[in-house]
Amino acid sequence: MIRYDKKDLPIELTEKTIANNQRQVGSSRAKILMRGVTEQQLLDLAHSARALFMSEPVLVDITSPLIIVGDLHGQHTDLLQYFKRCGKPPDQKYLFLGDYVDRGRQSLETISLILAYKLKYPDKLAVLRGNHECSRINRIYGFYDECKRRYSTKLWKVFTDCFNCLPLAALVDNSMFCAHGGLSPDLKKLEQLNEIRRPTEVPDMGIICDLLWSDPDGSYAGWKENERGVSYTFGEDALIRFMNDCNVKLVVRAHQVVEDGYEFFADKKVVTVFSAANYCGEFDNAGAVMQINEDSVCSFVILKPYITKKKSTLEESESAGDLEKKEDFKVKEQEEMTESVTNIQKSK
Repeated sequence: MIRYDKKDLPIELTEKTIANNQRQVGSSRAKILMRGVTEQQLLDLAHSARALFMSEPVLVDITSPLIIVGDLHGQHTDLLQYFKRCGKPPDQKYLFLGDYVDRGRQSLETISLILAYKLKYPDKLAVLRGNHECSRINRIYGFYDECKRRYSTKLWKVFTDCFNCLPLAALVDNSMFCAHGGLSPDLKKLEQLNEIRRPTEVPDMGIICDLLWSDPDGSYAGWKENERGVSYTFGEDALIRFMNDCNVKLVVRAHQVVEDGYEFFADKKVVTVFSAANYCGEFDNAGAVMQINEDSVCSFVILKPYITKKKSTLEESESAGDLEKKEDFKVKEQEEMTESVTNIQKSK
């Protein structure tokens, strides 16, 4: 295993990246964060982050209070808005569920800022892999082209090598299982995850693939081939078996655009969190992040999209507008896990 040493931290770039973020977080529109940043500095950032991720387990243990962030897809301005509302590391702890790159215009800004914070405050951020942190995917959907246009294909290769070392899942307060996509029919015990060897590409099938690609579906029981053409969808019965076997009370995942930025499944046993508002300038969806306090009371900060008029036409922006807080709920404690598992209800 590669050991991470803080003396290897590219501190100049890290401080520069974070300082740029702090200047931009109050502005209405972020400037290009990478201006003045050399390719070598970004290469050093990715190499150092890779070493740090290799020092962490595949299944990361993390405790509340914290903020859970879903898909961002290069929408750097949205990330800055969440930092502005919820607080920045080290004052606030974050868990990122993946899909930092592709489709949005500022994938490099988004992933570089997250990695810079991770390197400076490693205990304040957990950074998981999404299905777009995969060379076969981000070669097609934008990240490769952005790296090539702004720097070189070498930078893309080094970032994808870093992505091959990312943790795949997290366990919050020993009760909330978090992954980008969802569950796997091959995952019976959480201990299996730390047997996975990294670095690794995303295979076409198996636990790694399923954690990044699977989706919940309440229209049937059990497991079914996913219409995406990759992995499976899982019904409530499969979910309940997993929760009982692994002593989990809630599954938190991302991976799907949802209108309000978050959406529940299976009587609030699963919650989808999607943080990119007005995704790709096409969906008019809200973005959201999930807050968990010390008492496991959860709530959502909503980032609403806005539409601006330009030359008598409606032009949808990739950035978002107002933030609001919505819907508290609590993971209730029970003495025993039953077949119906623990319900998640609004706090009174």
